[in-house]
Formats: sequence, structure tokens, C-alpha cells
Amino acid sequence: MRYAVVRSGGKQLRVTPGQAVRVEKLAGGVGDAVAFDEVLLVGGEGKTRVGTPLLGDARVTGTITAQARAPKIIVFKMKRRKNYRRKQGHRQAYTEVRVEAIEG
Repeated sequence: MRYAVVRSGGKQLRVTPGQAVRVEKLAGGVGDAVAFDEVLLVGGEGKTRVGTPLLGDARVTGTITAQARAPKIIVFKMKRRKNYRRKQGHRQAYTEVRVEAIEG
């Protein structure tokens, strides 16, 4: 099984063809093609290739399947006996991508 490690949104992800991954929000709509050019490693059949830090000729392509927001998390700050309480909610935006191919 061929796999790659790509960098997107400040995070590194191990992806395989056919896999659906969630990454930080990317520009584009559902059905648009997307390419990850920052490939750090390609492995699987044969020899594993590791970049220093990137592989120049490698590329991972995929299709956007969803633009959505994650479930809400609650950020609550409190200092006891000081009458200080702050409650704030946050929903992180993400893009779901179905990986089509690993090239290079």
C-alpha cells in the first residue's frame, strides 16, 4: 500500500489513496481538486523516500468532499474567590479531502 506524509495547515498527515482526511480550512468548494505540494515522505511498494525537508518531485492530489465546522468546544476561565468567570465557545473550520493519487 502506497502512502505519503504531507504538511497542511501546520500539521503533518499520513495519507493513502482513497482515504478521507480532515485538514485546516482550504479555499475552494465541494468537488474542487486540491493538491498538496509539501510532501515530506513517500513509502509503500519498493523504497521509502524521505525529503530534506521536502520531496521536490512528489505531489498528492485529492478532491474536496466537505467544507464544515467541528463540534463546539467550551473555553471556561475562572479564578476562585475573585468573581472572575469567562465562558467562550469555539468551532474550528475544516475541509474534508478524499485523497485520489500519490505522484512521484
